[in-house]
Amino acid sequence: MSDTHGYLDDSVFKHFDQCDEIWHAGDFGNIELADRLSKFKPVKGVYGNIDDQAVRLVYPEHLKFKCEQVNVFITHIGGYPGKYNSGIKEVWSQNSTDLFICGHSHILKVIYDKKISCLHLNPGAAGKIGWHKVRTLIRFSVSDQKIHTLEVIELGIR
Repeated sequence: MSDTHGYLDDSVFKHFDQCDEIWHAGDFGNIELADRLSKFKPVKGVYGNIDDQAVRLVYPEHLKFKCEQVNVFITHIGGYPGKYNSGIKEVWSQNSTDLFICGHSHILKVIYDKKISCLHLNPGAAGKIGWHKVRTLIRFSVSDQKIHTLEVIELGIR
């Protein structure tokens, strides 16, 4: 999920009930929202451009980790295939990435980038602030080296 901007729809808890973790690609909006999520499930996340110091003390700008055998990289402002932000390419050159997740644009995207053999996900925006019309999340599974059972979840009109 991404771009909650301080608003957390109660249905998120139902949609993520069977998930092991919640991954947030920035713009939590406030630390209270992040804390509410982390009391429900473990949260891996990054801060976004609207997040204050309280969020930035807990969550980094970039997060790289391994889930099963998948190398994951999460950042808030990352761009998309063919138009990645310049600083992102430098971070990628340090190690391979199988799954790249970012937010910021409020535009839901699921694109496989053949040039770098990486799945790019932008879950859109789950909050009510922004120009998006429908609030969205993405739920998926990771098993061994596979990212599968990907679902786009619509939370309703902004």
